[in-house]
Amino acid sequence: MAKILYLLVLLLSPFMVLGNTNAIYKCMKDDKVVFSHSVCPEAFRQHKIEYENGITTEVDSDKREIKIDPLKALLNKQTISKEKLLQLLDSEIYRLKQENSYFEILRASEVQKLDRKRFWQTQAKDDPSYGLELQEINQRFDELILSNNNVMKVLNLHKSKIEAEASPDELMSQ
Repeated sequence: MAKILYLLVLLLSPFMVLGNTNAIYKCMKDDKVVFSHSVCPEAFRQHKIEYENGITTEVDSDKREIKIDPLKALLNKQTISKEKLLQLLDSEIYRLKQENSYFEILRASEVQKLDRKRFWQTQAKDDPSYGLELQEINQRFDELILSNNNVMKVLNLHKSKIEAEASPDELMSQ
């Protein structure tokens, strides 16, 4: 019980907001287990738990690794391989598509909630207030989806530009 309470306090502490959101470290020492967004202290064994594209993986990572942020690498005038850049573009496009699917689910949920509200208030489907609320819901989600679609178009343009610049040997290695 004390372990669970200790873990709960640790996870709810405000310093947990900092750090990489898709990687969590499982720090273990004797019979204690602590989860952290930062690398474990030297005295602890660690497993790295990563979440990406809906898949969770846990890796025994006692060796400390320092990841290079792609944006920081570009700002420090370091280069990212074209393969890695294409992979990053693909993953961002995939994430935006998933987000659009999520927006459609949220839209359906809000429309369903609005329909329940209309039913219990015994309003007709042609009631002006119902129509306005439905229009607001659709407009809000259409704007979010349109924004994501515009970003995906730009990313796809960059991706095709990078692929066009790549030599045939580089494309064959992918």
